[in-house]
Amino acid sequence: MFKNVGESTFEEIILDKGFYLFHFQNESKEVQDFEREISSTFIQIHFCLRGNSKFLFNNGSYSFDVLDNRSILLYNPQRILPIHLEIQPKTTLVSLLISIEKFHSLFSKESGYIPFLSDENSNKKYYDDTEIKPTVSIVLQQIINANINSSIRDLYIKGKVYELLSLHFQQEENSDGEYCPFLVDEENVLKIRKAKEIIISRMAEPPTLQELSTEIGLNLKKLKEGFKQIYGDTVYSFLFDYKMEHARKLLESNQFNVNEVGIKVGYSTASHFIAAFKKKFGTTPKKYVMSLKN
Repeated sequence: MFKNVGESTFEEIILDKGFYLFHFQNESKEVQDFEREISSTFIQIHFCLRGNSKFLFNNGSYSFDVLDNRSILLYNPQRILPIHLEIQPKTTLVSLLISIEKFHSLFSKESGYIPFLSDENSNKKYYDDTEIKPTVSIVLQQIINANINSSIRDLYIKGKVYELLSLHFQQEENSDGEYCPFLVDEENVLKIRKAKEIIISRMAEPPTLQELSTEIGLNLKKLKEGFKQIYGDTVYSFLFDYKMEHARKLLESNQFNVNEVGIKVGYSTASHFIAAFKKKFGTTPKKYVMSLKN
């Protein structure tokens, strides 16, 4: 279902039984209201990519904000949590509603590290508010910008939503089942974030891992472990995804040709850039630009 009201759009996609996706895009200057009854058997995950929204409960007597670049997870088997959203101007929000039964079927093997699936929490309410990881943000952008033939678009989005869930919950996972203890140190977390900023700002000519390690003042092992823990990916795999997403946006701007975009994201030859873009998106840059025009 797709609705377009002035400068605002709302899309609802039924992914499966007990599994729904909502996409809100409020480009207007007015606050948009959205209400939906929902059973207490559903988990709600809301991703605010831009702007902010407000959730209202008990006829507005209680509320909380979903802020820019943050996601919230709500689950309360003890009471109904109907969705009542106030979506602020210039806001992009993606919401997933998934029944606990469906969720268990996807994550049964991982229930030990997803807190609200553990035996002790299975019948308790659960709330989580976290920053949207860059890898998750990329998949969310792919979902809302899916320029796919309508006959396979729902299938494409369904696959991306599964990828989204796996990346979102990947932060809980570690090879030995425990968190890296050094990440408790806020100073080290700041160093990892600085590493991310460095590779993004120098994406065309990124430093080596050893150079990056030296620059942020953190040993190589902790840099690799910490980056994977915070961002859910290795340094260069994260950078590859970021570069390809940046390249896609540059192509969409219509201001640069394929060669120019390739150079901007660090490819000295067009053929290498084309191969990388196709590996990521399944199509060449030229065909992607042509699909936008169509």
